[in-house]
Amino acid sequence: MEKNYDPKIVENKWYEWWEKNGHFHSEPKEGGKSYSVVIPPPNVTGILHMGHALNNTIQDVLVRWKRMQGYNVVWVPGTDHAGIATQNVVEKALAKEGKTRDELGREKFLERVWEWRAEYGDTIVRQLRKLGASCDWKRERFTMDEGLNKAVVEVFCRLYDEKLIYRGNYIVNWCPRCHTALSDEESEHQDETGKLWHIRYPVQGGGEVVVATTRPETMLGDTAVAVNPEDERYQDLIGKKVILPLMDRELAVVADDYVDREFGTGVVKMTPAHDPNDFQVAQRHNLEILNVMNGDATMNENAGKYVGMDRFECRKQVVADLEALGLLVKIEDHQHAVGHCYRCDAVVEPRLSNQWFVKMAPLAEPALEAVRSGKIKFNPKRWEKVYFSWLENIRDWCISRQIWWGHRIPVYTCADCGLEWAARETPLVCTKCESTSITQDEDVLDTWFSSWLWPFSTLGWPEKTEDLDFYYPTNDLATAPEIIFFWVARMIMAGCKFMDDIPFDNVYLHGTVRDDQGRKMSKSLGNSMDPLDVIEKYSADSLRFSMMQITSTGMDVYVNMEKFEIGRNFGTKIWNAARFMQMQMEKVEELDWHSLAAGELELEAALLRADDRHMLAACDKAVAEMTEHLERYRLQDGALVIYDFIWNQFCDWYLEYAKLDLFGDDEKRRVQVLSLMTNVFAKSLKLLHPYMPFLTEELWHEMGYGTADETIMKASWPVALSEQQSSEWGLTEDIVSFVAAKREMITAGRALRAEYNIAPSKFVKFVIEAVNQDVADQFSVDLESLKKQLRSEDVEISSGGGDKAMPGTLGKLGTIYLPLEGLVDVEGEKVRVTEEISKNRSFLKTVEAKLSNERFVANAPEAIVKQQQERRDELVATLERLEKLLASFEE
Repeated sequence: MEKNYDPKIVENKWYEWWEKNGHFHSEPKEGGKSYSVVIPPPNVTGILHMGHALNNTIQDVLVRWKRMQGYNVVWVPGTDHAGIATQNVVEKALAKEGKTRDELGREKFLERVWEWRAEYGDTIVRQLRKLGASCDWKRERFTMDEGLNKAVVEVFCRLYDEKLIYRGNYIVNWCPRCHTALSDEESEHQDETGKLWHIRYPVQGGGEVVVATTRPETMLGDTAVAVNPEDERYQDLIGKKVILPLMDRELAVVADDYVDREFGTGVVKMTPAHDPNDFQVAQRHNLEILNVMNGDATMNENAGKYVGMDRFECRKQVVADLEALGLLVKIEDHQHAVGHCYRCDAVVEPRLSNQWFVKMAPLAEPALEAVRSGKIKFNPKRWEKVYFSWLENIRDWCISRQIWWGHRIPVYTCADCGLEWAARETPLVCTKCESTSITQDEDVLDTWFSSWLWPFSTLGWPEKTEDLDFYYPTNDLATAPEIIFFWVARMIMAGCKFMDDIPFDNVYLHGTVRDDQGRKMSKSLGNSMDPLDVIEKYSADSLRFSMMQITSTGMDVYVNMEKFEIGRNFGTKIWNAARFMQMQMEKVEELDWHSLAAGELELEAALLRADDRHMLAACDKAVAEMTEHLERYRLQDGALVIYDFIWNQFCDWYLEYAKLDLFGDDEKRRVQVLSLMTNVFAKSLKLLHPYMPFLTEELWHEMGYGTADETIMKASWPVALSEQQSSEWGLTEDIVSFVAAKREMITAGRALRAEYNIAPSKFVKFVIEAVNQDVADQFSVDLESLKKQLRSEDVEISSGGGDKAMPGTLGKLGTIYLPLEGLVDVEGEKVRVTEEISKNRSFLKTVEAKLSNERFVANAPEAIVKQQQERRDELVATLERLEKLLASFEE
């Protein structure tokens, strides 16, 4: 093995080998129990970001673990055509050429989009390979491929024929930048401080009312004003007319329960074409609906003299004109939520528009029951409340988009007889009158209309395929909470409706990746972190393991570049341990490393010592805990278990303990220890493989645990030792407790050395006063090991001798003492420690002064106050230790 591990060479080598040899691929005919996962398809426009890294690492950990458990595993990859986002990207590219999509026309424009997709569309797929994602790339899908288009058309036609899809004039969320309707979920609300303008509306025949609005430009489309029927202030006003300022148009005064008496003056303007609530009031009172805006949010001919103005320019002019006429009463600051396009961030405009909708209520009930009954489980469970709330109050889904890139709506209209119908294949003639004058709807479907079919369309539906029969329903879905509505809930509805079965058993909802200040990563903040930069600097394994170790289930993740040193340093530790073991393996010819790694471990019980038994028991415990944590989706806990086991239990303790035997003259002990180490280390690599696949594959081959054509990803997941084997080897709780307590004593001895400033290179004497003779005898058996681990020239062991007049530390097995004679300049140490006490008291005084200052505690950032509190606690503990040390010198 090379002295230093080079992840760049190793990671590229093994990924190509895995893919070339078909290790990610599986077929139904191979049998076994299925385990299937569908990737949340990243946008074809996307590049890998830290959210993708987290999401796909979670999936890959689960997929690799199940593969090792012997399941017939399929992880279906693919990308989403991302209608609005992709069209925007291509339109920007055209703009650089001085062209527009309208100049090209629909057909030529779509050709350009497909060309763009061919050139750039697989960028994120290549990046997922760099991460180590073990997707079945032979099954890669695209939401606009032929098979998925067939599924989309089939679903549309079924819903259309069942009258669950309808078209109508309703207020929709309209993006004036993307020129398309958006669903309610695609309009992301942001809290903003706006203005509330109070405007006088003259009452016909005398008097006035004051109306408050946050959007004065829309008053140009007012067709009424409304009051609450229970509001005593305005009883005389109901049924009268008011005059619309600037437009000099008569408006009726209507009474409706919708009006909030506490908002503004209790009189509200009705703009049915530009507000969803006003639209509902207009339907009840048969009011005129007047649209005053174009699709690009400029004012149209109904806006009078303001025609052609941008909506916000118009707002300023309307306010100025009202002020000039003395009709502006006052302007107030007003906190409210404003909808923004989820793609381009433009302010969304409520707009009356003829759109296609899906009736959601009939689809929602089976989806609610699937989760209520426990058939589908959410992890963390708290997200079920969010899911229930949305489905119980669901609104119809606006599915039409006024763009060109996407699945075109398969609805056709006959120009001669007026027939409208949905068709699975493009018709040549009208099905009623056989006219050839037929046209297809110009709109395309919402991107999510293809994504909601993903779990079964990717497996071949609507055809009856072997894949669909064997791998559906899928098992686990890992995704982010922000798309519970967009995607998760809709997939459950689609599965229940079209497959008559749930799409997956479990939903794992992870948090958002944030910077170490808790901010969401974004280009505008300059805090974005590129996973490929992390991989380049550290490795894919380092990125994966570090992310898992710091990610608590369902919680947000806070990262900076330094945190990825966790995985890098862990990998280095494992590599160095493996190199040391390999050097010892070269000295022994009679052992079969491959068989030992496979679990064929034969040990002579008589040759086993307490630390050997502890190592076997600790390994068994790690296997059980890792398996349980993965079963419960506690991936962070799993990472912490394997980290502690390999770093602390195996490398820091057992490997160091075993060196006496490995370098000793007892051949039987050497062979036994090396056999045990090999078996345990192989199990460790298996447990670690889902988290760090590249390093573990490299070591699996370097250590001779697998043949040239075998992969660790197909090695069997470790299982606990049998009760018979545990009993035969004496793996008792007493042994485990004894070794743990012995290690505590060794740690205490090392702490005594550090406390008295004794150089690590200096060999010293220790005295151990055991709690009883049995413990003293056990220590005597391990005398040479104790001396080595304590860096001691002599360890004196006794029992029943009472306290000694020297510094010591009490533990479960007795007290360890450090005789200072000849080691320490007592007078010099007293001076040094006294100075340290004085210095730390001064620091503590400064910190306590800050924390006793009420203004500081009230005004300083919470993190700064917490930092000072922690500093105070640290200084108090340090002073206690130093004062105890000084007292020991005085004695």
